[in-house]
Amino acid sequence: MPSTKPAAKQIKKVLIVEDEADICLLLNIILKDDEVDVEHVKNLANAREFLSSQVPSVILLDHKLPDGHGLEFIEYLKVNYPTIKIIMLTGYKPSTPREIALSDHADIFLEKPFTREQVYASVKNLLN
Repeated sequence: MPSTKPAAKQIKKVLIVEDEADICLLLNIILKDDEVDVEHVKNLANAREFLSSQVPSVILLDHKLPDGHGLEFIEYLKVNYPTIKIIMLTGYKPSTPREIALSDHADIFLEKPFTREQVYASVKNLLN
């Protein structure tokens, strides 16, 4: 007789690369889910270190970080971790970062302030 046990849920990892503690806390609250494991780092050096041991499904990447720009990190991610989906976050205008991020293969671009629905829907869409 076949087993009727439901398949175990696969937990997906999401990495937040953001130096503002309030934004990290907000993103953690928004993404809290039994199917998502959220980690965060505060700069690009820590992101590289994290990636040397774990590969998340999605990265939420801030544009302006203490040790560089997220836009420049996209190329590194796409060369070394092509399966990772990228959501670029920025509080800076004009649209140039958006155009560059999307042309450099960010999957989604969100401007701060973003809504809970924008973040949640974007991450869930990329995870599925």
